[in-house]
Amino acid sequence: MRPKRGPQSSVLLTLLLTLLACGPGGNASSGQESIIPDPPVLHPIPAPVRPGLEVLLSDSIHLIRGLSVGLITNHTGIDSRKVHGIDRLVENPDVELVALFSPEHGIRGEAEGGVGIQSQEDERTGLPIHSLYGETRKPTPEMLEGVEALLFDIQDVGARYYTYVSTMAMAMEAAGEAGIPFLVLDRPNPIGGMAVQGSVLDPEFATFVGLFPTPMRHGMTVGELARLYVGEFGIRVDLQVVPVEGWKREMTFGDTNLPWVAPSPNMPSVESALHYPGTCLFEGTNISVGRGTDIAFQLVGAPWLSGDSLAAALAGYEIPGVEFHAIHFTPEDPGDGKFPGQELQGVRLVSVDPDYDPTLAALALLRETRRMSGDRWEWRQAHFDRLAGTDRLRVGVEAGDPLDLLREGWDVALEAFLQVREAYLIY
Repeated sequence: MRPKRGPQSSVLLTLLLTLLACGPGGNASSGQESIIPDPPVLHPIPAPVRPGLEVLLSDSIHLIRGLSVGLITNHTGIDSRKVHGIDRLVENPDVELVALFSPEHGIRGEAEGGVGIQSQEDERTGLPIHSLYGETRKPTPEMLEGVEALLFDIQDVGARYYTYVSTMAMAMEAAGEAGIPFLVLDRPNPIGGMAVQGSVLDPEFATFVGLFPTPMRHGMTVGELARLYVGEFGIRVDLQVVPVEGWKREMTFGDTNLPWVAPSPNMPSVESALHYPGTCLFEGTNISVGRGTDIAFQLVGAPWLSGDSLAAALAGYEIPGVEFHAIHFTPEDPGDGKFPGQELQGVRLVSVDPDYDPTLAALALLRETRRMSGDRWEWRQAHFDRLAGTDRLRVGVEAGDPLDLLREGWDVALEAFLQVREAYLIY
C-alpha cells in the first residue's frame, strides 16, 4: 500500500488530475529560429503524452505570467512537434525570456562528455547563454540578475550518473539563495518509472556525477527527483513541478509517441539509455563502451577480448531480460580516446525486457572482462569509484568475488530508497 502523501504531493496530484482532464492544448511555434540548429519539424503522429513544456504554455502559464525568466535547457527541450522551448517562450506574450543556461554537452548537445562549455550569446535571439559546465556549475548571482523565475527543461536518461540532474540540483540551490522560484518542466523517464536497480551511492563518494544517495537506475522523472532533493537532501527553494500529461510509470518511451532526441552525443537511442546504468561503469576502466560507434553503451569490447568466449561466459549467468551477442566493432574518433580505428571484439547487449537489470548485467561483464584481460586491465580508479558510488565494487571485482557478494547490501539499500521516494512520486 502506498503511504499517504504530504501536502505538497497532494497539491501536485490535484494539479495533475486537473491537467489530465483537459484536452491537448497549445499551438505549434511559428518557426522562429533559436540557437538550436535544425528548424522545427512537425511530428506526424499526435503524442498521447504532453511534456511539461506544453502543459506550462497551454494550461499553467499563470505560474510565470509577467515574469522575466531564465531557461536551463539544451537541444532536448522540445515539444511533441519538435518545436524548441526557446522558440515557444520567445514568442509568448505573457513572459519575457531573458537568459539561457547550458549544461554539459552544450546547448546544442554536441560537445563530448567532460569538455568544458564556454558562455556565449545566442546569435538569433541575442540572449546570453550562461555555461553551467565550465568555470562554474552553479548559476552565479550575476547570471541570475534580472531573472524572476528559473526554468529547467532537459531530457534525462534515468541514471544517477547523468550530470543534467546535478546541474538541476545546483541551479535549484542558486534559485533558493536568490529568492526566486524554480520550475521543472517535467519529462518522462525514457527507461521507465517502475524498475529501481543498482547500488545506492555512499555520500562519501558524492561528486558532480552523483550528488545524492540514489540508485544507479532510480525510476524517477526529473520533477520527482527535484521534489526528492528538496524533501530529503536539504535544498531550499520555492519548487514547482509542471507535470507530464498522460505519462504512466509502466510506459516505455515508444508508448509516448514523443520524438527521441539524443540527449548527448553517445546516447543515440532509448536502447543505449536502457543499458547505460550498467555499461557506464566501464568508463572507469580501459574497456570500450562503443563510443565512436552509432550504438554506444550497447557494446563492451577491447582488442584482446574474444567476443565468442565472452558471450558464452555471460550466457552462463542466465541474467533475465538481456542477450549477449559476440561482435566486432571499430571506434572512429571516440570521445574517450579508447582504441580509435582499431578492430575490437566483445559483446553487444540486446534487451528483451525493458525492466531487465542492466546493473546486474554490468557486474557479470566486469567479472568476465576483468578475468579475460589479465595484466592488460586498467582501472581509472577515482572515476570508477565515483560512478559506482563506492570503492567496494572495484575491490570486489579485483578479488574475483561472485555476483551475490559484489551486490551485497544492494537490496536493503534499494528497499530503503523505495520507501523514501514513494512520497515524492507524481505519477
